[in-house]
Amino acid sequence: MGVKVLLPTALRQYANGQDTIELAGAKVGEVIDQLIATYPELKGHLLDDDGAIRNFVNVYLNEDNIRGDDIVNAPCKDGDEIMLVPAVAGGAVLDAASEGKAGESPYLNMVTEAIELSKDEIARYSRHLILPEVGMEGQKKLKAASILLVGAGGLGSPLGLYLAAAGIGRLGIVDFDVVDESNLQRQVIHGTKDVGKLKVDSAKATINDINPHVEVDVYNTGLTSENAMEIIAQYDMVIDGTDNFPTRYLVNDACVLLGKPNVYGSIFRFEGQASVFWAEKGPCYRCLYPEPPPPGMVPSCAEGGVIGILPGIVGLLQANEGVKLILGQGKPLIGRLLLFNALDMKFRELKLKKDPKCPICGENPTVTELIDYNEFCGIPTAGETEASEEIGLDEITPVEVKARMDRGEDFVLIDVREQHEWEICNIQGATLIPLSEFEARIDELDSDSDIVVHCKLGGRSAKAQDILFANGYSKVKNLVGGITRWADDVDPSMPKY
Repeated sequence: MGVKVLLPTALRQYANGQDTIELAGAKVGEVIDQLIATYPELKGHLLDDDGAIRNFVNVYLNEDNIRGDDIVNAPCKDGDEIMLVPAVAGGAVLDAASEGKAGESPYLNMVTEAIELSKDEIARYSRHLILPEVGMEGQKKLKAASILLVGAGGLGSPLGLYLAAAGIGRLGIVDFDVVDESNLQRQVIHGTKDVGKLKVDSAKATINDINPHVEVDVYNTGLTSENAMEIIAQYDMVIDGTDNFPTRYLVNDACVLLGKPNVYGSIFRFEGQASVFWAEKGPCYRCLYPEPPPPGMVPSCAEGGVIGILPGIVGLLQANEGVKLILGQGKPLIGRLLLFNALDMKFRELKLKKDPKCPICGENPTVTELIDYNEFCGIPTAGETEASEEIGLDEITPVEVKARMDRGEDFVLIDVREQHEWEICNIQGATLIPLSEFEARIDELDSDSDIVVHCKLGGRSAKAQDILFANGYSKVKNLVGGITRWADDVDPSMPKY
């Protein structure tokens, strides 16, 4: 028996699909070195250029988070578990060392003197009112509360439905997207009739139908450094249902600066995370992940997929945490990261500690106002994005590929998606070599051939292109927009997913 290394879904593709790997070692650093030696593709995802663990990867020895030099030197023994957690997310007084500040309440202080419940509301909330932990006073707290939901998608849907049903007095919804057919598999606040509508309008209509006593504010806009402070300041707490790193760091920083609790959730494939970040009571999101992963390293749900039930489960965990903070009941997830695996139906809890070196909530903060979060996360600005839309020397459009096919030109089209994606749709004449097998099968390709690589959107095929360039292949182009753009520009009959 050795030390067990537990890999989350996002890293398993670089370890032949393994979720648990047993290795030998007396120190955590030795075990990680063995892990990388066994699965070299993990190196770039775990280590930076200096060989240190990347800032967006947390290492846990059993249930304790270890950082810095401790990662290398921490002793471990047979039977211990090392968990790698990359960014993808009653009434007891909390322990001061890990979950809050001694003597402080981990709850919101709701003022209910002016709040009354009507006869209709008493009938509606009767199952709450007969709970001693809620009662009339607790239901008045819920009515007095205001919550901002960032996103009306997979997580925002169950949040909106159940917080409205619970009787939260005022809900704000921030989202700039429209309802698409591909949303309906998981975004249950929207229906088929809502396809093409603004998500905020669709969500408001559903909430009003569930509970007309709830006031709903909608913000048909993206949350930005320019508007976040003004919007968030109007609410008692924020529940984060975002699916991108710039907004996630923006929400965190605004909540820290405004002293607001931030109920966090994230989902990917079959796994989810939940916590409560509240800098006045415990750690913030930057304490967990000081820096974001480089663009493209962590696939989105659009690229990696998500089981439709998962955002419902994680969103309800977030809703439950929000209600607990308002009622002043139970033990909030402050200083705790809850991990959920839907396939194994297992929950795991990890401890979080406030980082004294945190750049926004630490002892000597360097972030004192909102910043450019796209730049912080390495995402091009609007001007750079427009410039990047010009096709580069190593890129090719679907229309150009189709023209080459029609002219009978000799080139090789390689699809680097997975087999299950190929079965949904594929381009006639393409050869499937999944990215997960690409390096092992690179010898199947002639270095003298003209090669075009593609995936769903272009991210994975760009990685395949880099692998080819690194191995001496020079005539390689990446299909801009992947098979999704092929369906838009060349073959509208092709299904999109």
